[in-house]
Amino acid sequence: MPFARLATATTPTAHIGLGLAAVGRPGYINLGRERDLPADRTVEAMRERAHELLDAAYAQGVRYVDAARSYGRSEEFLADWLRARPDVRDVVIGSKWGYTYTADWRTDAEVHEAKDHSAETFDRQSAETRELLGDRLDLYQIHSVTPDSPALTDTALHARLARLAAEGVSIGLSTSGPGQADAIRAALGVEVDGERLFRTVQSTYNLLETSAAEALAEAHEAGLTVLVKEAVANGRLAGAEAPPALREVAEETGFGCDAVALAVVLRRPWAGVVLSGAATATQLASNLHAAVVDLDASQLDRLAGLAEEPEAYWGKRSRLPWK
Repeated sequence: MPFARLATATTPTAHIGLGLAAVGRPGYINLGRERDLPADRTVEAMRERAHELLDAAYAQGVRYVDAARSYGRSEEFLADWLRARPDVRDVVIGSKWGYTYTADWRTDAEVHEAKDHSAETFDRQSAETRELLGDRLDLYQIHSVTPDSPALTDTALHARLARLAAEGVSIGLSTSGPGQADAIRAALGVEVDGERLFRTVQSTYNLLETSAAEALAEAHEAGLTVLVKEAVANGRLAGAEAPPALREVAEETGFGCDAVALAVVLRRPWAGVVLSGAATATQLASNLHAAVVDLDASQLDRLAGLAEEPEAYWGKRSRLPWK
């Protein structure tokens, strides 16, 4: 498992990863993008920003990077960064397939990505990923699996994924939506030739959306590495947008709301890697303070009260505008 490299890492931030969703394409649903990114989001401007973040993350001990075919040019930007630094071999690289980027580098596109979990899409997108990342790809995940996804039952797809696993690439899935727990549990039962197919699961978990916690604990107990995405809820748990209870606890600790929100997730015994979705080096530095945030029982109790019903959380997320 490539994540064994993180298990032996000595930096306190090794288990915080950098996700490239916010900087691989000009438009995304994170709050505050008009403040965080250049007004002219050309390919070269976003490439420069991605490389700046990757440099800052590596220098501060981050050792996992998360990309996806649908994150615009994120794999391309990451591949460029890796080629320029051939001595950097201790970073675990993950990417995802299952969504196709369709916005044509526009922020006002009617549709930004199209979902398809078919074996044919895997064939096409895995070839595209390997062309860019080559043997640096450690983990390949199915993007945003829901309980009704054909990826959970398509044996032809499972055979393809098993062949990729035999080449040394770990196979995983990410989950989204109010049925995350059901999707995780279904994935635990997927086997090829008597062997569990999925070795990792990447799910949304944060102070507002906690519904997958028990299923993630079960996945961890079964031996999967758990990755957590959207730990600051697309910006809803950062800065001025954060709920009053979170702002109060952050003031007590002396750290930012984002660091506190990430710190709560890092405390979960099943959380192997928690992703930062920073769009600036300053945001990243603030996120990484999570490794040293100390929270007492009273503060954790107050923060636990922020949880929303899954349907309400995902309904709000679906209404966030692409900017």
